[in-house]
Amino acid sequence: MTLVTLSAAYGAGGSRIGPAVAERLGLPFVDRAIPTGVAERLALPLREAVQRDESVGHWLTRALLSFGQVGPVLAGASPPPAELVTDDAFRAATEQVLHELAVQGAVVLGRAGALVLRDVPGALHVRLTGPRDARIAQGAELEHLDLEAAARHLEESDRAREAYVRHFYRCDPADAAHYHLVIDSTALALDACVALIADAALARRG
Repeated sequence: MTLVTLSAAYGAGGSRIGPAVAERLGLPFVDRAIPTGVAERLALPLREAVQRDESVGHWLTRALLSFGQVGPVLAGASPPPAELVTDDAFRAATEQVLHELAVQGAVVLGRAGALVLRDVPGALHVRLTGPRDARIAQGAELEHLDLEAAARHLEESDRAREAYVRHFYRCDPADAAHYHLVIDSTALALDACVALIADAALARRG
């Protein structure tokens, strides 16, 4: 079993590197599969799960009713109203999906995977980053944006991802202590980053 988690700052190329690493290692790439699994566990409409997942910076600021997990959803029972599912319940469901996928082996992008799956033996946890200006330039190229739009995306994306990790795990996602490998993916070609991560994953698996 091979497991790789990727934490990628905006413009670091995570959406390109992740699938390429998965293909190289013959593993599934896990990104949009997470909201689907979470929706099933909480009996939430998929649209609601995806909306929460993609706008985490917004829904973290909502007034919360409580910080408890929802009870198990019985077969045939009516799903709970979306507004009654707390952010902590959403986090718990996401973690459950991640742990189930980890058993099968996968390349996981985001979702604080390095923190949730830190105790999985042989897993490789990777951080993709780079200087701000270099990430803006690379983000603009990857998303076909002008530099001004890419700079806005960087601020919004980095802020939301940091808020998610700090809120749920009281950690700084940029802290190198959470990872086995930290790569400036603006200084190396993305293909070189793929090869480096794949080789490291095989070395970790032993």
